[in-house]
Amino acid sequence: MKKLFFTLLFFGFCFFASADNQPKVGDQLVIKEPTAQTYNHIEFPKPNILIKRGTVDRYKSVYGNNVLVDEVVTKKDGETHVVLKKKDGTKFFGYLNKVKANYNKSIEDGELAVIK
Repeated sequence: MKKLFFTLLFFGFCFFASADNQPKVGDQLVIKEPTAQTYNHIEFPKPNILIKRGTVDRYKSVYGNNVLVDEVVTKKDGETHVVLKKKDGTKFFGYLNKVKANYNKSIEDGELAVIK
């Protein structure tokens, strides 16, 4: 009986811990440095576009930026995408108000981190 009780308690705890992983509007995230040269799961413009616009030539200007989740979109295949805007109200690279990101994959790859 004890084993059954502790097993159910463990599964209940795991269920509630995994349910907290979904983003909500207003959550705070921080943009981390990508593991590769570019971001794979955050839809920033490619470096050649940034160079043509004359804004910056690298993504260093977004490292460590605090962002807010402005919108949460769940696709039919189960992927969760979020629309991000800067917490301080400025624009990304001087011209983008919002960017879109694949939430689960960007968290797994370390491109985004949740601020608690």
